[in-house]
Amino acid sequence: MALSLDDIAAIFGRKGSAQYSGEPVTQLEHALQCALLAEQAGADDELVTAALLHDLGHLLNDQGESPTLRGVDDLHQFYALPFLHGLFSDRVLDAIRWHVDAKRYLCASRPGYEASLSDDSKRSLALQGGVFFPAEERAFLERPHAQDAVRVRLWDDAAKQAGLPTPPLAHYLVRARRCRTDAPA
Repeated sequence: MALSLDDIAAIFGRKGSAQYSGEPVTQLEHALQCALLAEQAGADDELVTAALLHDLGHLLNDQGESPTLRGVDDLHQFYALPFLHGLFSDRVLDAIRWHVDAKRYLCASRPGYEASLSDDSKRSLALQGGVFFPAEERAFLERPHAQDAVRVRLWDDAAKQAGLPTPPLAHYLVRARRCRTDAPA
């Protein structure tokens, strides 16, 4: 069953204050910062929405604090998709679906990227399959919306700043509402 935007707001209201594993921000702060970075980069409503919701799976499939320390990959990039299917386009869903593989791609294709990752991102990288091999890089780039996923990933990496002011969740839910696929004509 698809979530509504009200459901998404309620989930962030209930669980958004949880610490974002090993980072100096909460889950909600991370989501808002990621959406802000997308907005500042001039991204359209779909990509801002993907940035906002890319880690919603962490909140829907709560594995506790820092599951990577226990060797757990929560597969968050896939967990939220059934709940968002029918609400948003494939572009939004693919950017969410592929943002973890975008990390694997960037580690393979950008010198110094892997070293720049936070400790938790490095632990999760190993659990998520590690750095792509050249054939995996090429296959990733052939996926629909792979470049959108790369952009979301880069914003994701930067969205971990303690105390960074952002617009409220309601601001980004207005943008999400504009790109809903189930909206009445």
